[in-house]
Amino acid sequence: MLRQQLTRWFRAHGRDLPWRRTRDPYAIMVSEFMLQQTQVVTVLDFYARWLLRFPDFQTLAAASEANVLHVWQGLGYYSRARNLHRAAQHVMERHGGTLPDDLAAIAALPGVGRYTAGAIASFAFDRATPIIDANIARVLARLLDLREPIDTARGSAILWETAAALLPIRGGRLHNSALMELGALVCTPRTPMCPQCPVRAHCRAENPAALPLKKPRRKTIALAEDCAWVMRDRRLLLAQQTGPRWRGLWKLPALMAPARAAKLLLALDYPFTHHRVTLSVFVAAASKKIAPHQRWVAVGAIETIALAAPHKRAILRILATARVAPI
Repeated sequence: MLRQQLTRWFRAHGRDLPWRRTRDPYAIMVSEFMLQQTQVVTVLDFYARWLLRFPDFQTLAAASEANVLHVWQGLGYYSRARNLHRAAQHVMERHGGTLPDDLAAIAALPGVGRYTAGAIASFAFDRATPIIDANIARVLARLLDLREPIDTARGSAILWETAAALLPIRGGRLHNSALMELGALVCTPRTPMCPQCPVRAHCRAENPAALPLKKPRRKTIALAEDCAWVMRDRRLLLAQQTGPRWRGLWKLPALMAPARAAKLLLALDYPFTHHRVTLSVFVAAASKKIAPHQRWVAVGAIETIALAAPHKRAILRILATARVAPI
């Protein structure tokens, strides 16, 4: 009964989203990578632009990492773009450019975890396989009145078991889409609209807004990131990153001299996992020789470079002030 009520509601109220209009495994895989930790409204424009630039596995696999990162720029969590790129190469090399209808083969793709594998199998191939994202986790926790934190091993296991038990014999696409949509539109985090819920009669939660439970949050750690603004002949000095966080992206170079001796141009804050980073940009002079990982970029070409988002924001703000003279 719950499944029928849920799918009937979804047919009447589900959103018309572009990745729901296709059965192309590639397009669906792109949407699932983009939707990880990113809201639907943010993904919509990026999704359309991505498919224009990289319409299939072959085109994406053949692209350079620099081009991939540039098109992804603004979505954040750049490891997703790298994994999507590697996944396309994997499909070309091992499956001849066609993603197989096999959950194990999908799960073997770079960057594809349990949820993403199930989502691709469900939405692209209509496989009846359980999936748990934030929306579904919230719906199930409330239906069960689950008192176990969902980010513990036991809590997660209960959710996956419940999701599997609710699955129809066939038709995973419709069922999982409906369950996910219920969490997005009705069973929302702070103000669930219980009177509008199509499965309200099955819900055990006395106080739905208090669920799901999670482990206590880690304390936010403050970090300082001091960078140098070095310009010459309307060219800005940038440094390419090699670490795991922003590998392949460009940013302002680290300030080597003490910050107290330089003029502060801009300071802005941005979040990074459980950190709050203060990015401070100081005027600095160019050295006679730049490092191998650095390059001069014309001011007019800044938009063509794959920049780390906080640094791009800082650079554009400083350039917009028109107060910066070359050094």
